[in-house]
Amino acid sequence: MRHRKSAKNVDDKDKIESPNASDREKVTTSSSNPKFSSRRVFVICMAMRMANSLLVQTYFNPDEHWQALEVAHRIAFGYGHLTWEWEKGIRSYLHPMMFSCLYKVLALFHLDTPLFMIKAPRMLQSMFSAVGDLYLYKLSHVLFGGHAAQWALFSQLTNWFMFYCFTRTLSNSLETVLTLVGLYHWPCIRASSSEVHSVSRKWGLLLAALACAIRPTSAITWAYVGILELLVTRDRLNFIFLEVAPIGFLVITLTCLLDRLMYGSWVLVPLNFLKFNFLSSGGDYYGTHKWHWYFSQGFPVMLFTFLPFSIAGIITSKQWKLSGLIAWVLGLYSVLGHKEFRFVLPVLPIALMFSGYSLATIGKPDSSFGRTKDSVRIKTKCPSKKLLAVLFLLATNLPMAFYMSLVHQRGAEDVMYYLSKEALNGKVESIVFLTPCHALPYYSTLHHNLPMQFLDCSPSEEKGVLDESDRFMMDPVGFAAEFAKNWSLPSHIVLFDSQEKLLKDFLTSHSFQEERRFFHAHFKVDRDLQASVVIYSLKGQ
Repeated sequence: MRHRKSAKNVDDKDKIESPNASDREKVTTSSSNPKFSSRRVFVICMAMRMANSLLVQTYFNPDEHWQALEVAHRIAFGYGHLTWEWEKGIRSYLHPMMFSCLYKVLALFHLDTPLFMIKAPRMLQSMFSAVGDLYLYKLSHVLFGGHAAQWALFSQLTNWFMFYCFTRTLSNSLETVLTLVGLYHWPCIRASSSEVHSVSRKWGLLLAALACAIRPTSAITWAYVGILELLVTRDRLNFIFLEVAPIGFLVITLTCLLDRLMYGSWVLVPLNFLKFNFLSSGGDYYGTHKWHWYFSQGFPVMLFTFLPFSIAGIITSKQWKLSGLIAWVLGLYSVLGHKEFRFVLPVLPIALMFSGYSLATIGKPDSSFGRTKDSVRIKTKCPSKKLLAVLFLLATNLPMAFYMSLVHQRGAEDVMYYLSKEALNGKVESIVFLTPCHALPYYSTLHHNLPMQFLDCSPSEEKGVLDESDRFMMDPVGFAAEFAKNWSLPSHIVLFDSQEKLLKDFLTSHSFQEERRFFHAHFKVDRDLQASVVIYSLKGQ
């Protein structure tokens, strides 16, 4: 079936087309409907992700601030703390540089106010996240058709963990975006590799290389994709020597030059990262989980109530290459002792894509949906089943998303926002954080070059040696008494209520009084309940 050109049609570049003529016939309704042009999908995603970023007001993982924004703030303004990872050379400046440019723009227009310093970085990430959402839709459209693509996008936008994490300034968030865009351009992911021009594969390679430059562990994902491509491509030598080698060399060279400029010496970040995290198991210093954690707890929690729909979609779609990628990534990450939810974030949208496929088939009279792309012609006999499924997913995911983004562990960010406003008014001279290390944002939020001190938790070269943070948590009173012998008396002390109860006498004896208290959490995560964060200031301050 051929589409006639008319004024009503959206420009070809703005359409999400099926990969070939026969498939185009099957997605006529979706492809010819202006509601689902790529431009409109992107605008919807952009609006939702920007709103999403404004609703994220809680503290999730230290790396969001300490490995991205803190480094970017140091580049842009000349002050900010570099953690031990930067001394060891296991982080690249490529990701922080993006936010450094944003900070420079804010400063240029005198917009580096407390509110903008908090909101602008996540707003920037939300723009990248919207691109990721768009390419999830486009990839789903190519593989499953327009109807399933719409439900895949629904799954992506309503899943609680994507809402909670995707607009944060973690390197994993940008890695996820690059993974989604990159997968769309790889021929081996399509039903037929002949559907994609070799130029598209080069873009896929470039995006894969950038993902690895930002997070070296992304090589786990792209090794799988590269092996698949080698198996299906007819021009293996051309692929290896004329595409992989030059593109990889270009990205590595440019990244090394950037790191050479910023570190002041030649640093090969991927090699240092490999040595620390894989060969010496350095990440285990921050805690370990059982080998099956990603399968039994981590990934199921991220999928939450989408889990049964994703499993059903994997089984019925028979897209084993993509489901194999999920298993591959979860399996290899399971080998590492140190595990975190965010490490497997790049494959969560793929699982949600299968959930979208499953939702699209609800009510279909037969199970022959398989790998065909005629999803938009599905007429559900039992729309009530789909409606119930949608209501169930919304009722379980949205409250979770809003609670985790607006309530749980918000005190850490509220405290620093308050202190940044006080510092702007000249009411803060110096701060000491008697908290577990990296439990709050730092200079990137305060945005004033004041003396600050926190408890260090850098890994020790000697096994069994406790860091400052651990010693404080074991004996807050004894540590604080010893710590105070060498400090320059600060104007403010920040601590959690669980330690405040033990340090009341210490604070009173040093002339500190409570200034403000901020709610933090209703339940504990990995330590004692930290219900609130408290600011103490010197009397008369």
